[in-house]
Amino acid sequence: MKRTALLFAVAVVLVACSATESASPASTTPETAAPETAMASTTSLVPQTTVAVSTTTTLAELPTRAGVTTLKLKYGPFDIQPGQNNIDVVRSVPQPEMNGWIVGIRPDLKYDDGTTPRVDIVHLHHGVWLNVAGKDLTSPLPERFFAAGEEKTTMALPAPYGYRYQTSDRWILNYMLHNLTPENKKVWITYEIDIIPDDATEAAGMIPAHPAWMDVQNGEIYPVFDALRGDGDGVTYTYPDQATDPYKGGAPKNEWASTMDGVIVATAGHLHPGGLQTDLWVARGDEKAHLFTSEANYYEPAGAVSWDVSMTVTMPDYRAVIKKGDVLSTTATYDSARASWYESMGIMVTWIGELGETGGPALADPFTTPVDKPGMLTHGHLPENDFHGGDADPSFLDLTAFPSEPAKPVVEIGGWVYGQGDMNIAAAVPSVKPGGTFTFDNLDADIGNGQWHTITACAAPCNQSTGIAYPLADGPVIFDSGQLGNGGPPTADRTTWTIPADLAVGTYTYFCRVHPMMRGAFRVEN
Repeated sequence: MKRTALLFAVAVVLVACSATESASPASTTPETAAPETAMASTTSLVPQTTVAVSTTTTLAELPTRAGVTTLKLKYGPFDIQPGQNNIDVVRSVPQPEMNGWIVGIRPDLKYDDGTTPRVDIVHLHHGVWLNVAGKDLTSPLPERFFAAGEEKTTMALPAPYGYRYQTSDRWILNYMLHNLTPENKKVWITYEIDIIPDDATEAAGMIPAHPAWMDVQNGEIYPVFDALRGDGDGVTYTYPDQATDPYKGGAPKNEWASTMDGVIVATAGHLHPGGLQTDLWVARGDEKAHLFTSEANYYEPAGAVSWDVSMTVTMPDYRAVIKKGDVLSTTATYDSARASWYESMGIMVTWIGELGETGGPALADPFTTPVDKPGMLTHGHLPENDFHGGDADPSFLDLTAFPSEPAKPVVEIGGWVYGQGDMNIAAAVPSVKPGGTFTFDNLDADIGNGQWHTITACAAPCNQSTGIAYPLADGPVIFDSGQLGNGGPPTADRTTWTIPADLAVGTYTYFCRVHPMMRGAFRVEN
């Protein structure tokens, strides 16, 4: 996608104008690539990170609230072109056809035949549902009421709270679908809605809850930051607290002064691989209280490095009272010892109920009563995350043992191949003298919806099988080209990248973090 097209799409989100839809509600031929489908799993994986929980029951295992009608909605098919990783907007998606109270949402991604894609093949980088009829509490946008990433966190509001829904509401979807392969894919975004209709007996006594979108980069077109190995204390990195001038001298984007008296009834975090936790805080004058830690529970055998993760959410009896003028803030903590994590996020959608509940859990003043007890996991291990990588793979060469050849001034990237030093086909490793450089040029950048490759350092030999946990940005020297393309966020708005001139003598292996089956190497030698 060209930069102008992306900015137009973003403008659609900002002002809720019309936009070109990138998917059609018409049906499509079912996908037949069974190996790319998540099959029923008998995995015995156990979490590789230890998080405290108040119950072994997950949010997904809670009983459906009384009076609920469950709607199975979907939008698509999306024709996801090879390598696609761009941001787009759908101006109208299916909605409930009844007035009522939304109390639960469960997202997913499906092929046309109803099977779930493997995460290492295609995944929902993010989806944000916005209500044009509502005003967002924390940013000048339509109301953002639900978000999902590939960890597939669900939303469930505790009784008697619900998100008020009218059939006159209009929903739009901001999404980023990531195809990690050079082949076309067709997928649907699905979302189950639990709604208590107005004519249900249980609708009596419902209390409105309002979504407050807390984000460490709130209001940005692409709200991300980099967490590089060695940042923070070298073990963990908390953004924005440990960042240097994260907001360029401007107002903090991770804070919001509440515009209402109310009670926080639910919150959970969204992170990317490498993320450990998000935290929610409230300040009143000189006082500051901790509200909740949403922890990342990794089922991934390799640890905190992939989408094989479940976040903790507040317990159903969580009630933290806030007052108008209280300042909420959020932070995101990432591992900074093992690898670098580019384009990371830290989001906590926080549900604030109106006052008026009686006979329920005790309402707590967080400045006098601790409320930051452990939560519960949203779900268990998902079978679409069973393809971890990191095994022996003869299709990748160990280029550290290969001879050198002079590097061309410009190494072209075309057809998903690095023109010199590609780990699948190279006979020699391109080399430069100390202080020398050469430039990569991505010729794939403008194909289709964009094929935006990177050159990202990984630990040598970086030649094991591709999966959700391998390769990692764990090279001994940190370098990353950004996504080489001219599409606006998430691209670098350029198609070229020159290797650093200050690299020490050695062989440097790298991969494309957008399409990790792409690997290569170059060398600096006397």
